[in-house]
Amino acid sequence: MRTSVSSARVPCIDLRPWLDGDEEGRAALARTVDEALRTAGFLLVTGHGVEPGLRAGVRAAAREFFRLPEEVKRRYAAKVGGRGWLGPGAEANGYAEGTETPPDLKESLTFATDEPYDDPVVNAEWYAPNVWPAEVPGLKALGTQYLARMAALEKELLSLLGYALGLERNFFSRHMDHPTYGFNINWYPGTEVVGEPLPGQFRIGPHTDFGTVTILDRQAGKGGLQVYTDAGGWADAPYDPAALTINVGDLLARWTGDRWRSGRHRVLPPPVDAPAEELMSLVYFGECTPGTLVESVPAPVGRVAYPPVDSHVYLREKLDSISVG
Repeated sequence: MRTSVSSARVPCIDLRPWLDGDEEGRAALARTVDEALRTAGFLLVTGHGVEPGLRAGVRAAAREFFRLPEEVKRRYAAKVGGRGWLGPGAEANGYAEGTETPPDLKESLTFATDEPYDDPVVNAEWYAPNVWPAEVPGLKALGTQYLARMAALEKELLSLLGYALGLERNFFSRHMDHPTYGFNINWYPGTEVVGEPLPGQFRIGPHTDFGTVTILDRQAGKGGLQVYTDAGGWADAPYDPAALTINVGDLLARWTGDRWRSGRHRVLPPPVDAPAEELMSLVYFGECTPGTLVESVPAPVGRVAYPPVDSHVYLREKLDSISVG
């Protein structure tokens, strides 16, 4: 029997009291956020202001691309951390935590920061131009608009998170003057496309994300997102079609001295009783400005004192770890 993570462990919060409420409302919201991120590392968020029509439009345009012949998609082939198409077998996310799994059962369109940076070396590694498929001309405008909304939301969330730790509101967000980010549109087709899953094979293998916060627009499905907690093990993530799913990444967990856990998760393979199920996720991976020195918040807020790290040296090592081949 499959279980779902309880709403107490992954609550759904409304951002509006944070954006325009009173101090009492903000404080209550911060307590809920702190508790959730200490247990599962996940939240659902409504009141984010991202229009359903924009989310649907990005999906529809991306689906046009994923339905193209493989020889067309191959013109946009990219490596993990690049810009373009990640085809079948490109990633095995379980590798990042040392879990040996077959390659993930998905395809992705991947985009990232492309506003030029003043350091030419950093610019070459992290700010390359995005590659928008010519066959789907509407995707660029939709994707650019969506990414602008995500960047603004990420900065607001990081302000809330600084406040939730009892620190300055800009404790994290001040490191966002020229941040990098990743954006994956993940397509999870059915078995008629990917074939029968191998033992231990997932749409995305068990892992934690690498950066600060991940902002996920997902769809519900039998072969969907599962979240891991120490108390309950693996369980289906809660779903609200109006909500975005937020989870802590490794960099932020390290920054908080492991007060907040990096949310471990996976995406199940196509289900046996619904083998044609098709899902699509829009995944924004928040990061920070290159060269940010990430130092663990000291006790009593933090729990573990990690050695300081350069944010993007750390992120590059993580990205390299999940590449297949």
